[in-house]
Amino acid sequence: MKIITFGASSSKNSINKTFAHYTAQQFQNATIDFLDLNDYSLPLFSVDLENEMGIPQNAKDFYLKILNSDFLVISMAEHNGSYSAAFKNLLDWISRYEGKVFANKKMFLLATSPGGRGGESVLEAALARFPRHAAEIVEHFSLPNFESNFDLEKGILDETLRKSYLSKIELVKNSMNQ
Repeated sequence: MKIITFGASSSKNSINKTFAHYTAQQFQNATIDFLDLNDYSLPLFSVDLENEMGIPQNAKDFYLKILNSDFLVISMAEHNGSYSAAFKNLLDWISRYEGKVFANKKMFLLATSPGGRGGESVLEAALARFPRHAAEIVEHFSLPNFESNFDLEKGILDETLRKSYLSKIELVKNSMNQ
């Protein structure tokens, strides 16, 4: 099984990158491709720019990574209650190239934040929109208060959140027959 994973943020030290990568590693016998939005920089989308230059190669390359995967693990960064500008721009460009941005791939959708809501607003937006772009969201999970609830070695520290997370991992694995 080939997993594509990324944090939907351009921050070099993104907690969503950390959480997405940690989660992807919970799947044994998988090849994991960790993507970084910074490696796929794009001009700010506009129809005028698209007409002038076409679809940038970085948008096509990112889509091909998704297309050639079996499963997606994405952790959404929340900026003012919505997608990060870097992710939204990438989504806009890819959707002009191929409307089925997520290529009918199964997905474990995550969000985390330093605050008590754990990126729930952006998660709700993604849950509503991603299926329209051909995502099959198998499960989703929000981790609040990242700094106090997560340790790279130990994982999720809060027992209730850890149990919920692990049960969702098992549901995803069962859906993938892993």
